[in-house]
Order: sequence, then structure tokens, then C-alpha cells
Amino acid sequence: MTKPFKNLDITKQKRIINAALKEFTEKGFEMASTNQIVKDAGIGKGMLFYYFNNKKDLYFYLIDYCIDITEQKYLKFIDTSERNVFERLKNISNVKLEFLMKYPNAINFLATIFLKNFDQIDPKLKSRIETLQEKSHAKIYGNIDFSLFRQDIDAEKTFKLIQWSFHGYEEEVKHRLRDQDMNSIHFEAYFEEFFDYLDMMKTCFYTKGEDEK
Repeated sequence: MTKPFKNLDITKQKRIINAALKEFTEKGFEMASTNQIVKDAGIGKGMLFYYFNNKKDLYFYLIDYCIDITEQKYLKFIDTSERNVFERLKNISNVKLEFLMKYPNAINFLATIFLKNFDQIDPKLKSRIETLQEKSHAKIYGNIDFSLFRQDIDAEKTFKLIQWSFHGYEEEVKHRLRDQDMNSIHFEAYFEEFFDYLDMMKTCFYTKGEDEK
């Protein structure tokens, strides 16, 4: 964050950030208009370039900002004490949905990065995103109770199958959303669909009553 921007009133910071996130999400980097950003933020164009050297610096700042938000407001709230893998995934999804509702502009912006522009961003920021993904994976799948799986199946292979299913569903959703306006998507339906798949897998892979341990 540049010093002049950091010294701004927090309300004004958020207004600029949200205006920029919305514009970049809707139009992408190349087509995004700094004129529209300053209009929505209620500031002069000269002030925007006083806070950020150019459009690219603003764009990279937003990526960094969204990574920080994800770490502090999403990953930090994932509870790994639930050792039932299906309940863990449901709990994480609820945290994610709450996060989506609270920071829609940040999430929609990051989604466009993953779906369309990941290979074009600054290598350092790309490395930060990849590290964030690794942290997320560790929180999602660490400290799982394998004794809850049916005794007649290989628990570790089944666990791997669940991971593949989870990531396969994520990729399918990404494919569905690739050409949609991120600001108009109702994510609740995707979470409900995901919960249905989790319940189906729990029925298949857990002994009846074991999931209540």
C-alpha cells in the first residue's frame, strides 16, 4: 500500500477499493476504465494516480489486498477440530459462503484472476496465491479421522477419492462460471448442490452411525 493511500480515511479507502474491484471484475484489466473507477469512488482522477502510479499498480495492489483479506477473513476462521471429513467440508463451505456474502467484490475479483488472468499476473503475486492455496489445502484436509470410514474399504484411497471429487467439482464450477458476470451469480445454489454430493459420499464411505462419533 502506498503511503498516501494508507493515510486516507478507511471509509474512503474502501470506496476506492470497491469501485476498482467492481470495474476490473466486470471489464478485465485491459478494458477497465480509470475514469469509471474515479467516478464511482467520488474522487478526482489525479488523486487516483497520486495514490497509485498507474492502472497496473492499482490492479496488483487489489490482488495483494484480496489475498490478505482471504487469509485474515477466511482461512483464519476454518476450524480443523472437526475430524469428520464431510462435516469439515460443510463447515468450511459455510465459512466460505459467509465470506462471499461479506466481501463479494473481493471474491468476484479473485475469481476472475483464477478463471481468466492467472498466467498474466506478477510472479510474486502468483507465488503468494499458490502459497495461499497450499495453506488452504492443509487446513481443509489436515487432522482427519480415518477411523470413521467403513472398515471394508481402504480409508486412504477413499480419502484421495474424496479430494479428487472435491477438486473436480471446483473445476466444473469454474467452467460453468467462466463466461458469466461474477457480480450476478447466486453462489448459494452451488453450495447446496455441493452439500448434496457430500451427503451421497458420506452414505457410501462411512459406516452407518460412524459419522456421529
